[in-house]
Amino acid sequence: MAAYAVVVRDGQLLLARSPVPGGAPEWVLPGGGMEHGEDPYDTVRREVEEETGYRIEVTGLLGVNSSRRTFPGGRLSRPVDHHGVRLVYEGRIIGGELRNEIGGSTELAAWQPLDAVPELVRVRMVDIALRLWRERPAAGRVAERAEG
Repeated sequence: MAAYAVVVRDGQLLLARSPVPGGAPEWVLPGGGMEHGEDPYDTVRREVEEETGYRIEVTGLLGVNSSRRTFPGGRLSRPVDHHGVRLVYEGRIIGGELRNEIGGSTELAAWQPLDAVPELVRVRMVDIALRLWRERPAAGRVAERAEG
C-alpha cells in the first residue's frame, strides 16, 4: 500500500527522479509506501517532504490504482504474487524548499512542465495519476491503457 501526490503549480508537475540499476533513471511521483500503522494521508505528506523538501496540504483524494504482478522466482525461490494498491492525492505546497533526497529512493526533485511529461522517462504511475488529476472520475479510478 502506497500513497502519492500530484502537485501542480504554474503549469508544472512536481516529480522526483529514481535511479534504476543498470538503466536510465525514471521520473516518479513523490510518495511511497506506508509504514505499519500509518494513515495514508500522513504517508503522502511525509513522503513528499522526504523526497522534495516541500510540506504539502492534501487538497483531495484523486483516486486509487490497483495492480497485480507476478515476479519470477530464482533458482531456489518460487514466483512472488504482488498486489500493489496506490492512493493518489492532490496536494498544494504550504512550506519548505525544493531539495533533493539524501540516502533515499530518489536522487533529484524537480518541477517539470506538464506538456513535457510525455517525453520524460517515467514510471506508468505518473500517467495514471495525471489522468486521475485531469479527468477526476467519480469512481476514483481510470482504466489502464495498453502500452504500445
